[in-house]
Amino acid sequence: MLLDPVHTSVEWKTSDSFLANLYNAADTMLKGNVKDFCGRNVLIEGGGYNSIWIETQPMGGEMYAKRNMEAAINNTLLFIEYQHKNGRYPYKLSVSGGKLEPAFLQFQGFCFPHHALNLYYWCKKNNSDYLHRLYESLEAWDNYLWKYRDSDGDGCLESWCPLDTGEDYSNRFAGATEAHWHWPGETPPQSDPVFPVESMDIMGYSHDARIMLAKISALIGNGNENEWGEKAKQVRDKIRSYLWDEKRGACFDRDKNNKTMPAIVHNNLRVMYHGAFSQDMADRFVREHLLNPDEFFTRMPLPSIAVNDPAFRNIPENNWSGQPEGLTYQRAIRALENYGFYSETAVFGKKLIDRVGKHNTFPQQFDPFTGEFSEADKRTTYGPTALSVLEYISRLYGVHVQFDEVYWGALGLKNEDHTYTQKWDNNAYTVEQKGNSISGSMNGDEIFLTSPGLRIVSDWEGKVKAVINMSGAPFTGDCKLNGQSGFLELNINEVKLIPEEEK
Repeated sequence: MLLDPVHTSVEWKTSDSFLANLYNAADTMLKGNVKDFCGRNVLIEGGGYNSIWIETQPMGGEMYAKRNMEAAINNTLLFIEYQHKNGRYPYKLSVSGGKLEPAFLQFQGFCFPHHALNLYYWCKKNNSDYLHRLYESLEAWDNYLWKYRDSDGDGCLESWCPLDTGEDYSNRFAGATEAHWHWPGETPPQSDPVFPVESMDIMGYSHDARIMLAKISALIGNGNENEWGEKAKQVRDKIRSYLWDEKRGACFDRDKNNKTMPAIVHNNLRVMYHGAFSQDMADRFVREHLLNPDEFFTRMPLPSIAVNDPAFRNIPENNWSGQPEGLTYQRAIRALENYGFYSETAVFGKKLIDRVGKHNTFPQQFDPFTGEFSEADKRTTYGPTALSVLEYISRLYGVHVQFDEVYWGALGLKNEDHTYTQKWDNNAYTVEQKGNSISGSMNGDEIFLTSPGLRIVSDWEGKVKAVINMSGAPFTGDCKLNGQSGFLELNINEVKLIPEEEK
């Protein structure tokens, strides 16, 4: 194996019975989604989806790495190992007849590069070979995209079927030929009235790969960092010039005739997940659309299509025509944090936690107007929803490790105490709340002490690097960081960097 798993585990104790019951239900359910794939433990998607899918499971495995690093590694390595020789990744891997079978009928999604690179930082024992293998894999994928998926040569990558973006049955593709539900080949459809579609999603796939290729280039010292950075910028520039509507403050795909497809879709949030918006684009989409109660900020937020758009349909079965999806909540974490929307991450996380905790089962979809579970297809063990719950808890009240940093959630629970410990290899990182005081410690040594409302960022050794206000209101209060006490004043989402001499 290219990576050797380190031991990880999570312990959380809270006096909040609602959260404790939800946490235990999610933790128990996900243990049942760990399966043996021909001698390799993986975390399947669950909810009746008994495969690992590239749109969910490298990301899902990374989130589950807090508890099972072996499954996280396999959820990534298997996609590299079964990559087609032309660079195309399988959209899923399944066990059939005692063998692992890759499938290439569509792209499905691409929540992969960021999470794959994270594994390098998490398993730092003799893994330079992994970095080189990941570099070769991502480079082959990006080359594949630009060789085949810009069929008209206009500099914008294309989706060739609804499932290239994993939008099952989405009404925004109304009129598309039913026979073109999948598209496995490398020649674009010729007779479909909608496809090929000039796609913000597929552009995001390339951008994410190129950003990570730049990061890997810096790590391995191959001299290609600036080249990949410039190639990523070219993708961002094309998205802005060709798919972004300055008047409407959002991106819109174009159909086979390069005509703008007018539906206001959550896919803008996906592009933010891939890091392919500029800050001002993200600011406008979040402010004007994502937080708009007439569009995406419904009682249960994050519908797939804005609820006031003519293309919206409130369909309870597996359908991306409108209802909020557990997978969207999972992607939203990185999407929002990429652009500094830490307080908004807390808002959406609490919405999901409050809703799912009423039943402690894990559906794929929700009714945007009532918040009720859409269980018409009986999916109550859907992994992305359960993982999202646990991940938001870690972001708000616990510990999250990303690249070379540790994020400590000190948002706080009102009138409740809790202790969250992330064990990582030989270290224990703990967030503890007692009354109105929250502390962070590494192996029993205090890192910080603060009142609720913050996120603390440290290095792996526990030296605080930054403090973030994620409370949704201005923060004022005493804070002890790296053994030094002081008074903090932070605006909403403000990030205060800690100067080196204060560390």
